[in-house]
Amino acid sequence: MTHSLLPISYSLIPAPLIPYFLFPVLGYLFGSLTFSIWITRFVKGVDVRDSGSGHATTTNTIRQAGFGWGALVLILDIAKGFIPTYLAVSQNAPTYIIALTAAFAVLGHCYPVFAQFRGGMGLATAGGAFLAVNPLAFLISLGLLVLLVLTVRHSARASVFTGILVAPVFWLFNLREAAFWAAVGAGIVIAIRFLIDWNRQYRELWLDRDKTP
Repeated sequence: MTHSLLPISYSLIPAPLIPYFLFPVLGYLFGSLTFSIWITRFVKGVDVRDSGSGHATTTNTIRQAGFGWGALVLILDIAKGFIPTYLAVSQNAPTYIIALTAAFAVLGHCYPVFAQFRGGMGLATAGGAFLAVNPLAFLISLGLLVLLVLTVRHSARASVFTGILVAPVFWLFNLREAAFWAAVGAGIVIAIRFLIDWNRQYRELWLDRDKTP
């Protein structure tokens, strides 16, 4: 009789709809959706990476296609970090899976498989992941970005500094679970992206890029 009850007790444990290890893969694929490249090519017939900062970013889209299209890219870039991370959260995935999903979404944005691995800087996608984990984390990261833009008066540098500093800021605000580890993972990817830029042809762009007013 004991043996007959064992299968019943195990069958009552709900299985995740998606195996946990697939969430980071999903994050990377979502992150690789290069909306800034596709939209700018559709609107202007140009590759957003061929001028300005050389990156597939919201700022570069605004420069080449206008504010409205740039705003659309921003929303879509946030969504591609939000959706896979939210799916991981909704399936009660372990914290490390949620953090990896967020990090891989940012990785996909920076090195998209659908665009010759030449993407953007990843902050908007990271913000979407934070929003999925904890809306307060998203608001804190947004506030940090605004503060740094006003302080350093250079949007690209402020974005990188935000990506690197957001994890310790979350810690100070007592956000020390999934949001913190998602910020650690995203911050590592953003920092590596910046260092590769710094050591290659984009150094002068980082030093001399147009400042925000």
